Amino acid sequence: MFRNCLLVLVLTASPLFAETRVPASQAEMSLSFVPLVKQATPAVVNIYARRVVQSRSPFAGDPLFGRLFRDPGGRPQVQNSLGSGVILSADGYVVSNYHVVGQATDIRVVLNNGAEFRADVLLGDEEADLAILKLDGAEDMPSLPLRDSDSVEVGELVLAIGNPFGVGQTVTSGIVSGLARSGTATGNARGYFIQTDAPINPGNSGGALIDVSGQLVGVNTSILTRSGGSNGIGFAIPSALVAEFLEQARDGNTRFQRPWAGMTGQVVDSGLTESLGLALPGGVLISRLDAQSSFASAGLQVGDVVLAVDGLPVNTPPEMLFRMSVAGIGHDARIRFLRDGESREAEVRMITAPDLPDREAVTLPDGAVLPGLAISRLNPAVIEELGLPLAGEGIVVTDPGPYGARAGLQRGDVLRAINGDAIGSPADVAPMLEAAVPRIRLDAQRGNARITLRIRL
Repeated sequence: MFRNCLLVLVLTASPLFAETRVPASQAEMSLSFVPLVKQATPAVVNIYARRVVQSRSPFAGDPLFGRLFRDPGGRPQVQNSLGSGVILSADGYVVSNYHVVGQATDIRVVLNNGAEFRADVLLGDEEADLAILKLDGAEDMPSLPLRDSDSVEVGELVLAIGNPFGVGQTVTSGIVSGLARSGTATGNARGYFIQTDAPINPGNSGGALIDVSGQLVGVNTSILTRSGGSNGIGFAIPSALVAEFLEQARDGNTRFQRPWAGMTGQVVDSGLTESLGLALPGGVLISRLDAQSSFASAGLQVGDVVLAVDGLPVNTPPEMLFRMSVAGIGHDARIRFLRDGESREAEVRMITAPDLPDREAVTLPDGAVLPGLAISRLNPAVIEELGLPLAGEGIVVTDPGPYGARAGLQRGDVLRAINGDAIGSPADVAPMLEAAVPRIRLDAQRGNARITLRIRL
């Protein structure tokens, strides 16, 4: 009697048992990602890239053996890289990672049906780790539509498609496990990423991260793993940035143009929250603002906290730069910011770094004291190109040249004085060096350090 009662209670009180059953039809048995994979994989390609690099002596940098085994020219070596890419248009525009195709001298793109094309990089950017290629002679190509990555939500099912380990095209599944991941990807990539638990192996770089409708939501770029395997955290570059890269490539740009904020920003952590009148940590505190910045023109000031760009929150400087990049050069972005505890809004034009004042670039000719030395006056455009601090000013080395490099000069060094005399302009450098012969003392700024180089001729 007791056993019968117990059986009745289990069957009537547990709906989970009612939902678990054997598939009732062939259609239910074959339910899978098969139709989605068949639709998407023709647009995901394998990329084989070759580049010639100069090898360095294993003794380079050694104070003793470096001189004994010096090989100034190095030896050319061929490096091969393997990765993936995604066709974005019927006329053969392809996106991949910069670390797959950057500086490549020969690129072959192979479709999953075996068709092969030669390709050229139209636009590449090491910092974003993105590159746009164009297939030679391509037409009527299969392609993946771009989804607005800002509509992606945590928990969505996604598939990662690529060519891991060179074994051929494979597909892995997972979910979107995080958004707004800033500065967490490996390599040179910096910015804003979609996080996924879909396995991303070597060779998957540049491949597609798609949603269940077959739209591209991101380009796979890296994985963080302790074991070196695929059981880690994968990162994909959002499709919103891919769309901006594609637009600039179609416009003929060979270098990706980012909007210039002209500011130095600081993450608002819990220590700053109360003093800034915020309920919770968030936003980017403006700690320095260039007079030529469009943010300054729109009325923002040092001490303001940028909370959102075009209605989307920003919590780190890389995330803010991503939002500005998606807005695009020449467009107005809606900036929400906090001042004295009050929320405000402003329309800010997205501009490139101004090349003012004139850089007055000079390259010392043959016969000069340091032939090949290239110098320029610092301005926002030069600072952006060299990645120098916003407040930098003076005369900067853009190329040390062979003799300058041997003397210890580096790209980005800011020259302050020659033999104790301040340098007024790039044109002053050549005659000042001539006057300083045979013993030259160069005072310069390298990063946060003051350095002195002595040259004896």
